[in-house]
Amino acid sequence: MAAEAEKRGGLSRRGLVVGGGAVLLGGAAYTQRDTLGRWWWRLPGTEKPRREGEVDFPGAEWVAASPANWRRANRPDDYRIDRVVVHVIQGSYAVALKVFGDPGHRAATHYVLRTDDGHVAQAVRELDVAYHAGNRSYNERSIGIEHEGFVDRPTDFTDNMYLASARLTANICDRHGIPKDREHIIGHNEVPGADHTDPGPHWDWPRYLRMVRDARPVPSPSPTPSVTEAGDGP
Repeated sequence: MAAEAEKRGGLSRRGLVVGGGAVLLGGAAYTQRDTLGRWWWRLPGTEKPRREGEVDFPGAEWVAASPANWRRANRPDDYRIDRVVVHVIQGSYAVALKVFGDPGHRAATHYVLRTDDGHVAQAVRELDVAYHAGNRSYNERSIGIEHEGFVDRPTDFTDNMYLASARLTANICDRHGIPKDREHIIGHNEVPGADHTDPGPHWDWPRYLRMVRDARPVPSPSPTPSVTEAGDGP
């Protein structure tokens, strides 16, 4: 009776076990291929060339974050970049750079913008995964931009900072093929599982998106980028 039932079901018990084993083996092989695909670049001669103090955005000042606050990677070869995450520091530009240089902080964004003049500092290379979103997947797929100021103080969001941030975001989107829309340019508060509220209710999203779309291309970077150690900046 049991044998007849197995026949009616179209699969023998042995076939089910063997088939299940094949599925498991297939899944293991896929996982192994995926892992190898993400780590192949760590083999000698496969990692993208790097220069100390090199920046990804023309005109940015390099102020290195502590290696404890980001993870070495080789994006977009190992992780596709398809999001820009907008942050607000809840503090000053100088404090942000100082804490990003502190290995005990365990967080950093790729960029920090100053309120008064829109000056841009880069703390983590875009190649690498910065610990900024509070979500591992979003850390791996995004670039984080920190803005000086407080979410409840709209005067901190100056014209200079909006303009500089829009140019930076537009440049990132152009280089990585990211659509310039609200699905792909998001606030920290929109990251799944996030417990943050930035950039807050005073961040002018319609204006910002318009400025990102209208931003002119940025000239090529200088061959000799400026370098500042974390904590030594303005």
